[in-house]
Amino acid sequence: MELLGTSKKSLGQNFLIDKNIIKKIINIGNVNKNIIVMEIGVGYGNLIDEILTKNPKQIIGIEKDKKLSYFLKKKFSTNKNIKIINEDILNIVDDINLEKNIIVFGNLPYNISTKILTSLIMLKKWPPWYSALILMFQKEVADRIIAKTNTKEFGRLSILTNWRLESKKHFNITRNCFYPKPKVNSSLLSFTPKKVNKFNLKNPKNLELVTRILFSNRRKMINKSFKKLFKNRLHIAKKLNIDLTKRPGELSSETYYKIASEYERLFN
Repeated sequence: MELLGTSKKSLGQNFLIDKNIIKKIINIGNVNKNIIVMEIGVGYGNLIDEILTKNPKQIIGIEKDKKLSYFLKKKFSTNKNIKIINEDILNIVDDINLEKNIIVFGNLPYNISTKILTSLIMLKKWPPWYSALILMFQKEVADRIIAKTNTKEFGRLSILTNWRLESKKHFNITRNCFYPKPKVNSSLLSFTPKKVNKFNLKNPKNLELVTRILFSNRRKMINKSFKKLFKNRLHIAKKLNIDLTKRPGELSSETYYKIASEYERLFN
């Protein structure tokens, strides 16, 4: 495959080439003839080659790289069920106007993987247009996504993800399964949207604001940071049953959702 030399560092391109891993990933999605599949970051179409064996209703490939996009359109030109879109997913994620229940696969570029996940969580319309996300991350990032309270990995990403998605880790993938080889290993996670959400914020950015302020001093008690959110912090803390002597990582995800809901009630 002579094009392999064109991997771009600026786009964080590391192409998955291990066929056994590709098969394992596709099997997690339970793809069948009634399913529309989307892949973010198609590369050379290795994943699509395997998806085709499941005869899905349609395959949509989002590929930012112009040369790769041209290559893919040529490669799959005889298959009318495959649509290749030369776009950055971050530019179109809110405007995707497709049928619901799309399964999304993605070997996400390490440098923007959290941005992509966040954009899929922060969609204005909920439940979203996708029914499942099956995404690959740098292992360290994956550990942060699924982290629980009172662990060093727990933080803004865990809280944001848990707000709207059920997460599951499937397996780790060694760096040897990619070309070019990255410096780190990866992990495969899957996500399903929570259709009923106890904390249904009108503006999801309130949760981003609350977590950003409270985690600005991760090692210190939340007392001072809480004051930046609420002038009458003692009254709010009592109302929400929050101990202001705790550090950000000691609060549960649910506590952050309560704080964001209260912030939204008072200021939006």
